[in-house]
Amino acid sequence: MNLDLLISNFQKKDEKAFEELYNMYSDSMHGVIYNIVRDHNIAEEVMQDVFIKAWHKSETYNSSKGRFFTWILNIARNAAIDKTRSKSFKNSGKNLNAEFFVDILETSENLNDQIDTIGIGKYVSALGEKCKKIVEYLYFKGYTQKETSEELDIPIGTVKTRNRKCINDLRAMVLE
Repeated sequence: MNLDLLISNFQKKDEKAFEELYNMYSDSMHGVIYNIVRDHNIAEEVMQDVFIKAWHKSETYNSSKGRFFTWILNIARNAAIDKTRSKSFKNSGKNLNAEFFVDILETSENLNDQIDTIGIGKYVSALGEKCKKIVEYLYFKGYTQKETSEELDIPIGTVKTRNRKCINDLRAMVLE
């Protein structure tokens, strides 16, 4: 089925379109969410919430502003970050077992492979080293601008400026 028609049907609340889009994008969404929350069960829960939210807010998607995948990816990223900032998520991390930390170490080394599963790895790798760091922290690790500033030991204004420039560079590459 044509993607534009599928999205149009999704916006008209066609359950078959919902199912097809879910099947198309759920793995990518799960990967992005998991990179932020670091728990498969929570990632699964957030991913389902993302698709339900997209279903209810489908009329807000506008193809002239960007691709559907980008739209739903932003919803997923924001939902995952919101989840990590929630009180229940913070409390659940107080008594973690050692397996959790081993998993984080193994996963962070494979970050480039996971980024590639959503098809943006080649674009990010073409960016300069400063942009790669900013994009990695803000978008793939779910850091806030303030946290990125502290982690990279640079002023928050520099993080904001680089982020804007890097996203514009990525946008230019993707739309070429």
